[in-house]
Amino acid sequence: MANAIASIDWRFASAPSLVDFESMAQEAWNNLPAEFRALAGDVIIRIEDFATDEILDELDIEDPYDLTGIYLGVSLDKQSVSDAPREPEMVFLYRRAILDEWASSDEELGHLIAHVLIHEIGHHFGFSDDDMEAVEAETTA
Repeated sequence: MANAIASIDWRFASAPSLVDFESMAQEAWNNLPAEFRALAGDVIIRIEDFATDEILDELDIEDPYDLTGIYLGVSLDKQSVSDAPREPEMVFLYRRAILDEWASSDEELGHLIAHVLIHEIGHHFGFSDDDMEAVEAETTA
């Protein structure tokens, strides 16, 4: 890895775009355990640069770099058959916040994207942190 980084001409390098992130999130999704993907069903994954002001205000977050992702919807453990129809379940990954976290860590970007994706989808299921760590451990490289 160090040789790959040393060979990059940083004068012409740019941050991964929203499209690049979408590709990395899709790759992370494809590498998740099949049973986890099957459980996730129709969860929609979206990539944005930052959370909206409305979401940041609702979560009482002042710095948009502090939010790397969010699950929006009613988690499966809180849904009822008598619920009225609602918006689709969605996971948002926030590119700029993830890039900021990546820049201050030793973690590989694709792994960090997968970590945030697993964590946010885990909220869909009402998973504990231990449950999400187990899914991450099962994730293929």
